[in-house]
Amino acid sequence: MEKQNEVAVFGTWASAFCTRVEVALKVKGIPYEFVEEDLTNKSELLLKYNPVHKKVPVLLHKGKAIAESLVILEYIDQHWNHTPKLLPEDPYQRAKLRFWTNFYDQKLLPSSLPIIMSKDREQEKAIENFSALLKVFEEGIIKDFPGKLHFSTGETLDYLDIVVGTYACNYRAFHDVVAIIIDPAKHPVFLPWVNALKDHPLMKETLPPHDKLVAAMRGRFTLN
Repeated sequence: MEKQNEVAVFGTWASAFCTRVEVALKVKGIPYEFVEEDLTNKSELLLKYNPVHKKVPVLLHKGKAIAESLVILEYIDQHWNHTPKLLPEDPYQRAKLRFWTNFYDQKLLPSSLPIIMSKDREQEKAIENFSALLKVFEEGIIKDFPGKLHFSTGETLDYLDIVVGTYACNYRAFHDVVAIIIDPAKHPVFLPWVNALKDHPLMKETLPPHDKLVAAMRGRFTLN
């Protein structure tokens, strides 16, 4: 078992990308220290450990720094290779999982930004675009990983659960501050999956408090 001072996470409490790392470490049973960063006044340590992007999260393990949340999750699973495993052993299954998590991070998540930056009909169009991409993601997971979206709180969180859940489980905060973007009628499988993930004990203890997140989002977003 690792000593807590051998593993540290540099991050911010409101970042879903940082929450990913925390949840993954908890799934593996690895103790860690969380170092809260002020991104308006980045610490010298953060700039030292992530000189390329100068962003969080950064995982520090025995003095070695690893950046970018998806890279960190794979490192955690490979270094602490005991069960439960985050990624499947089969190379093809791993490849498909990487494809869909990249789609989620590179296509779906960025499509929420135009929703924040627009209003009225433009915002409606942006929500329609987000919903269409979410439908592609939802149908892709159903096709490539049958039964995956029927999660129960007694199951162990895996790579896809962590990547999607740490962001999507905060959807009510986005709905409260910006707009309703996930229609249960249009996404009858995705939304119950996310709600089940949100009820998992490790998610519940690691996700930011709803009211605190809402306040932070209202302070950050300047809505038109």
